Amino acid sequence: MKLPNIFTDSSKIRSFEAGETIFKAGDPGTEMFIVHEGEVDITIHGKVVETVNEDHFFGELALIDEAPRSADAVARTACKLVPLNQREFTFLVDEIPFFALRVMKVLADRLRKADKVNF
Repeated sequence: MKLPNIFTDSSKIRSFEAGETIFKAGDPGTEMFIVHEGEVDITIHGKVVETVNEDHFFGELALIDEAPRSADAVARTACKLVPLNQREFTFLVDEIPFFALRVMKVLADRLRKADKVNF
């Protein structure tokens, strides 16, 4: 998912080294991230449940339900991430229907995968 240029301003991009923690389960979720470069592992109780690649996102659930993080996010490789705060997320959902549909599709895919693991 390519972001509009207003969200890829180089001053917003955050860099993480391989192995660096981006957030931990239980942390407050004040932003989501889009992977501009690299890969990020999403882990639950130390088990990798998903690897997020370039142009994909993670951390959106905490913005949707305003609950603490449900997983850890750790840089698998050196990576550059574009953070989106609640205001930016809401703007994209309101103004770009494709963005909202993309978020829903990713959430549905993740739910289906979790159901397969749990049954």
